[in-house]
Amino acid sequence: MMSANDRKTIAIWLLICCTTIFAMVVLGGITRLTGSGLSMVEWEPIMGILPPLSQAEWQETFRLYQAFPEYKIKNFGMSLDDFKSIFWFEYSHRVLGRSIGIIFFFPMVYFFLRRKVDAVLKPKLITMFILGGLQGLMGWYMVKSGLVANPHVSQYRLTAHLGLAFVIYGYIFWVAMDLLFPQQENNLLKDRERLQKRSLALSILVFITILSGGFVAGLKAGMAYNTFPLMNGQLIPEGLFSLSPTWSNFFENVTTVQFDHRVLATILFITIPLFWYSSIKNNPGKSLRLGLNLLLVMLAVQITLGISTLLLHVPVALAAAHQAGALILFTIILFVHHQITNSTHS
Repeated sequence: MMSANDRKTIAIWLLICCTTIFAMVVLGGITRLTGSGLSMVEWEPIMGILPPLSQAEWQETFRLYQAFPEYKIKNFGMSLDDFKSIFWFEYSHRVLGRSIGIIFFFPMVYFFLRRKVDAVLKPKLITMFILGGLQGLMGWYMVKSGLVANPHVSQYRLTAHLGLAFVIYGYIFWVAMDLLFPQQENNLLKDRERLQKRSLALSILVFITILSGGFVAGLKAGMAYNTFPLMNGQLIPEGLFSLSPTWSNFFENVTTVQFDHRVLATILFITIPLFWYSSIKNNPGKSLRLGLNLLLVMLAVQITLGISTLLLHVPVALAAAHQAGALILFTIILFVHHQITNSTHS
């Protein structure tokens, strides 16, 4: 049986890991938005920790990049200084990823050796570590899709990479919440089960909306139809199903992908306030009430960021803030769902 102090210590460590993953997601978005993701054409998990340290090494790294289609098609004539500006984003992204592995692995080993982890928690921590390793492989698998004749990262692989990051983050966050908030009294009375189902449905809907945003990013769909609420003067634009087979429109048609993201965001805009109202009127405890209020505020912020990003033709700062906002909204809905799930009838 873990002591209360051990539970708190491990929970804080897991939340620190969540914070670093949050930074990783934001930095990954910036790397994509600045066109930096294909600047490192080799994957060296161990030796790749060191950047070029001399002029000769920089020239060699640049020469490797020049051999790939992105340079020849998109950045032909780029100077070494310009190359450095995109290299550092991708390099920082990779180093942060390795740092997260270190921040997670060594404390985990310490907790295991000191027998501070019970039999229930141990497989969860091992699963987190395995998922982190798979995410590194997924990142390189994504990059490889752009090191081809058409230097464009696959929107499928980009969305898978983004989605897995959210899954890992959500799993770690949930386990941390289990440690910090064991089952507790919370005055939800007879509506707890109903609200639990609704909060789960909202959590899934938020995640699906985030995945749709991954396809928007992968196809650069935010660069099209920079008006709101209409798209090319129409509420339902033409060309939604212009591709064959029909299912491919949802993942490869710029018009359909952006339209879907708008529709999903609109559904959240309607359903989250309804959920907030039905929860608040059931006299929730202080922590759940705080989570519900934050959820409503963050929804307004995220919708504003999304519309602003679209209308202003996807400036890097706003687009990165929108991606960060998605993870914050995801965090809050998970917290709310966890509070409801772990509550008991009073």
